[in-house]
Amino acid sequence: MAIDEKLLKSVIAEVLREMGAASDPAPAPAAAGEVNESEGMIITEVGDADKGTNPNEVVLGLAPAFGASQTTNIVGIPHADIIKEVMAGLEEEGVACRIIKVYRTSDVSFIAHDAAELSGSGIGIGIQSKGTTVIHQKDLPPLSNLELFPQCPLIDLDTYRAIGKNAAKYAKGESPNPVPVRNDQMARPKYQALSAVLHIKETEHADRDKAPKALKVEFK
Repeated sequence: MAIDEKLLKSVIAEVLREMGAASDPAPAPAAAGEVNESEGMIITEVGDADKGTNPNEVVLGLAPAFGASQTTNIVGIPHADIIKEVMAGLEEEGVACRIIKVYRTSDVSFIAHDAAELSGSGIGIGIQSKGTTVIHQKDLPPLSNLELFPQCPLIDLDTYRAIGKNAAKYAKGESPNPVPVRNDQMARPKYQALSAVLHIKETEHADRDKAPKALKVEFK
């Protein structure tokens, strides 16, 4: 496979910048009532996340660094826009969205499973800061799922909206067709190093002993 030297240099430069940022001391996690402000939204923790009783809701679980130390996905889509599209997809199907932050892990499967366990419908969505997404159901093993979207560089806003719609359909007891996804064999080698760095940075914010937190999200 031919290697684009210019592309390789740009990826290496980005990785080095990210590694420099990752070597800085991680900021303290937000306490209840503390605010994280990023491009397009303000996120406030409002206490521990409770188990839901509304059968017409889907819980959206965010990874530890989402909207805080990281504010865009791996290709620069603002986290605010991602949340907006997922919520819009849910709302189009008449299903409510409750948003939490999962701190105990940076693994998107476990984040989504934690969200599903707290959801009144038993359906949850997990999103890593770099953009990898999972739709999960509480009765499934954590490493199984309803739908997995592993190639985060290829997930656009229309796909995030469709993910919200499908999660809503699962919550209503339907069996939707899986969300169509693009495939690009070059995406993995192109983004693999940056993806690894972003995951390391995400993991630095994980706290195994911290309970999931309920979030209030305001868009600017």
